[in-house]
Amino acid sequence: MLKRISPTSISAAGLPAETASLPVLLRDAAFPAPFAHGLEYSPPCRGTWNIVHTGMQIPETHQIFICASGCLRGVVLTAAEMGLMGRFSSIELHEHDLTGRDNERLIIEGTADILARLSQKPRAILLYPACVHHFLGCNLRYVYQELRRRFPDIAFAECFMDPIRQTRHLTPEERLRRALGRLLPEHLPKEQQVSIFGSNRKTNPASDFIQLLQKNGWQVRDMAGCTSYDEFLALGRSRLNLYTNPFSLPAVQDMKKRLQQDFLYLPQSWSMQEIAALRKELAKRMGAEPQDVSVSASAARADEALQKAKDVIGSTPIALDFTFTFRPFGLARLLLSYDFNVTRIYADAVSTEEGRDFRWLQKHHGTIELWPTKAAAMRVLPRPAQTAPSKILALGQKAAYFNNTPYFVNEIEGGAIWGFAAIEKLARDMTAACQKPKDIEANVSHKGLGGPCIL
Repeated sequence: MLKRISPTSISAAGLPAETASLPVLLRDAAFPAPFAHGLEYSPPCRGTWNIVHTGMQIPETHQIFICASGCLRGVVLTAAEMGLMGRFSSIELHEHDLTGRDNERLIIEGTADILARLSQKPRAILLYPACVHHFLGCNLRYVYQELRRRFPDIAFAECFMDPIRQTRHLTPEERLRRALGRLLPEHLPKEQQVSIFGSNRKTNPASDFIQLLQKNGWQVRDMAGCTSYDEFLALGRSRLNLYTNPFSLPAVQDMKKRLQQDFLYLPQSWSMQEIAALRKELAKRMGAEPQDVSVSASAARADEALQKAKDVIGSTPIALDFTFTFRPFGLARLLLSYDFNVTRIYADAVSTEEGRDFRWLQKHHGTIELWPTKAAAMRVLPRPAQTAPSKILALGQKAAYFNNTPYFVNEIEGGAIWGFAAIEKLARDMTAACQKPKDIEANVSHKGLGGPCIL
């Protein structure tokens, strides 16, 4: 049955009637879904990573996507913008393929044909069937068995591009990371080594946990920094997997069972108390002495950096979005505790791990505006003129775009830095952004901020 999605009425201002319900004040917002799910809009802010970007992190591998041309468009453009089309192939599906073809055989023979045409055989293939293969009941277990039989020297990662299932099953991002973890061989001897698994960008070595590990004689390997496939395989020698990206949880759980590697979640926390507790937990895991985890000096530097930033930024309104950090409500709470003027948060939902911060904001700062980023109404809402006399400081590309402000911190996913060091860097970046404007379009148009791009 068809459902009407066009606006049923127009307001006096000439806008769809549904825009009148935006924004929602925090005190009135429902947890964890403050906005109704419906037709979605994608603003032209391309800094976030997708599964192509993440898969390209593994050297000496080749990605194959199997889907219709409409679905292929985005992933092909990603590979092209990265300048890595030599590591990307596709098997395009047409309508007659769905009704008159053996799709298991199509995947097998298509993959074999791609491999025959490559000048150099990859160490691993990242194979991405799509939503349609669920509808077809495609026997993918047989497909992978046959491919491994034919090509025993090549590893096959069982990826998927099936966003239709992500509300009831693993998202494509979660499934990809689990598939990458399953490329690591079993029974490798463990060393005094820790892996950072599943981050989209190589973690800044100034991060608290890297400093702590190295000080205590541990080698740190980062999946995002591997320069060869053998270096990637060496992640299997780690005793402990650390992850900051929540999409990595299914992967590290799987590796604990399969590879006997413990794991520890180090979320992008903006709470100094939580950062201190996580540092102590990491020290406990590696058997460090208590004095090695003193946090007073680090906390003092972070506090001083925020105070200096506040002296420069003053009462400038601040808008932030969920692409800037996995914990936007925790970040808002930190800034408000230092008397920064946070006025807008852009987030389509609230993660369960942010429930406490969300409710604290509702109670103490309930007049903050909560805006969606994917609601179709956001496409037609007018954006402020850049010449407006009041400056807005934005944290994140989407906050910058919707507020049309050139004063923004251009980062994603916490800036690839963790702990008190992240708070220090945040303060410096906010100060610089408030003082020097940027070109919005030039900064938000490239996909995968921090990754390779030929544009």
